[in-house]
Amino acid sequence: MTDRGYEDLWRGNAPQVLAALLRRYGAAQLDLCEDAVQEALLAAHRQWPTDGVPADAKGWLVTVARRRMIDLIRSDHQRRERERAYADAWQPLTDAAAVHTDDSVQVLRLCCHPALSMPAQVALTLRAVAGLSTAQIARAHLVPEATIAQRISRAKARIRAAGAVFPEPTDSDDRLDPVLAVLYLMFTEGHTATEGADVNDVRLSDEAIRLARILHAERPDDVEVAGLLALLLLTDARRAARTGAHGELIPLDEQDRTRWDRAAIVEGTAILDAALAAGTHGPYAIQAAIAALHDDAPSAETTDWPQILALYLLLERETGNPIATVNRAVAQAMVHGPESGLAVIDGLTDPRVLGDRRRIASVRAHLLERAGREDQAVTEYLDAARATLSIPERDYLRARAARLRR
Repeated sequence: MTDRGYEDLWRGNAPQVLAALLRRYGAAQLDLCEDAVQEALLAAHRQWPTDGVPADAKGWLVTVARRRMIDLIRSDHQRRERERAYADAWQPLTDAAAVHTDDSVQVLRLCCHPALSMPAQVALTLRAVAGLSTAQIARAHLVPEATIAQRISRAKARIRAAGAVFPEPTDSDDRLDPVLAVLYLMFTEGHTATEGADVNDVRLSDEAIRLARILHAERPDDVEVAGLLALLLLTDARRAARTGAHGELIPLDEQDRTRWDRAAIVEGTAILDAALAAGTHGPYAIQAAIAALHDDAPSAETTDWPQILALYLLLERETGNPIATVNRAVAQAMVHGPESGLAVIDGLTDPRVLGDRRRIASVRAHLLERAGREDQAVTEYLDAARATLSIPERDYLRARAARLRR
């Protein structure tokens, strides 16, 4: 098995192992459970490549995590207060069937604690369950890293103040919005990695799709759940065409569309059509409709940009999200010319998106190039390259600048 294969196993099992520990030891022990799971994953990283993957990989991880949990409880300074927890820890976790139940979505719901605001719910869950770094979460939210670190710290403190208890969801609607946001941001970071040597993190995007499928199976008539799953499938369908032979980034308008995953496009479109037949829509369904228009077009030139522009205007009105405005600027440039798109970008006032220099500079560079203002485009391309932590994106932006210089 390759290193990627081992990592896929670890990433896929980690939320379920955490769920098993939380069921047995209680959500009050969230921090200790997280530490125990990480220790189990490290043990797997050391042993599995040499000894082979156990027949019951998840059961192996649960056993190792449980032993580490016991060690953590035993070594805690407040031993007298934890005597009962230590004695209780040696009781069986649960029956075998429950150990092998996929509780990944339930863990997401539990971590979205009702005492927290939605931004805090999403940040804590992305850190604890999805495994995103504080820096990755900060970039997803367009805020400084210190802000997210403080948000997560305060969230944990508030949970402790609320009795360190994670209440069960009252029904299937409870905490649905933060769970959808977590899956969306997980996929976004996986599909376009904001740091490192790879264009994407396939493990992260695959896990987001897997969890979205579970949620859709639980709530097949929910338009936004269906919209999110359709969006992920329709976007991920382009994965193979987004990189070249040497791992370089290929933009949408230059991709070989024969490499797109047609089965994923057909599935995503069918899910979206069935959802929209209900006559309602939300932000995820709107974005899925935009993705479907891109996937349906045989070329960049034949894309239905007027319809995409109309959908971005609708998304902008519904969400007020400045990223929707940035994307609308590109669509507006395709319909009304690059100067029109630049006017939208230059009219932005939201400090969150203005602080995302990588995004703003790269879009301005693209529009300036289309407008024939090459010298300004070169400056913006290089500015965006300096602002990104993604090596493929940096190389792509520098290559665009070099091409214009020539």
